[in-house]
Amino acid sequence: MPPNLTRSKRGSAARRRGRWAEGWCLWALRLKGYAILAHGHVTGRGTGASEIDIVARRGSVLAFVEVKARPDLALAGAALSAGQRRRLARAAAGFLARHPELAGLNPRFDAMLVVPWHWPCHLIDAWRDEG
Repeated sequence: MPPNLTRSKRGSAARRRGRWAEGWCLWALRLKGYAILAHGHVTGRGTGASEIDIVARRGSVLAFVEVKARPDLALAGAALSAGQRRRLARAAAGFLARHPELAGLNPRFDAMLVVPWHWPCHLIDAWRDEG
């Protein structure tokens, strides 16, 4: 991205790329047989949680999916920090608290890595909730 862009324009462009990548991942998950339950789910402010990019279900599995779009797979894979994983786990707990009908499913944390000109790389069970 050109360095002369303002910070807000760079942020806006990054959000657009992120939303595009999430849309691409939604299609990939649907083609794999997942039902999309939520997209861009945001927990309440002040909860210490985070946005969940995609919540999808296939059979008895409830997948909380984090999407990372970067220029290459190594950068995309490295983009998910331990702190972000903890916030996502709190967000998943909040989501499940609001949807008790899903309590019997097996929750899982997945990541989908998106790089230009490639199909999204779906990392199933990418990490475990440490708490």
